[in-house]
Amino acid sequence: MRIDAAGYLDGARFILSPNCDERPAGCAISLLVIHNISLPPEEFGGDGVIELFTNRIDPEAHPYYQALRGLRVSAHFLIRRGGETIQFVSCEKRAWHAGESCWQGTSRCNDFSIGVELEGSDTTPFTDLQYEALAALTRTLQSRYPITGIAGHSDIAPGRKTDPGSCFDWERYRAALPGADNGSSG
Repeated sequence: MRIDAAGYLDGARFILSPNCDERPAGCAISLLVIHNISLPPEEFGGDGVIELFTNRIDPEAHPYYQALRGLRVSAHFLIRRGGETIQFVSCEKRAWHAGESCWQGTSRCNDFSIGVELEGSDTTPFTDLQYEALAALTRTLQSRYPITGIAGHSDIAPGRKTDPGSCFDWERYRAALPGADNGSSG
């Protein structure tokens, strides 16, 4: 697995999200942010997340979707329950995943981070295939970019966000990464 010069992961399914823009000049990618998402909430396997990230979600398709009307968000990657990795935004671009955020005294985390969504919720354990895919993706990203920190969305937006949630096993995830101190949170 590798990230090419344009910021795309070999082997990932690519679905273009318009919800991205250029990173600030000279801004190094130094943070990996882990999220969870399911649309509708607690339902897995559908196209709701893809529709949200591509601005095609139908607010009438589910009562929860009313609150998403006009929302423009994305992540670089989505890892489905079966381990499939979908890329929405080149790693070289700024995806709109973190919102108002701060990491180690620096705000605007979208500027210097890569966002990975796990299909799931705060209350549902993630699958073995997701942990395997996330660890492989993380190792690949770390070999391509100077990533010094790994955080949950809840770490960069405390009080506003709770993901990846208490069901995310940080210890298991960290054990699959090289080095004893990889800058992880959780």
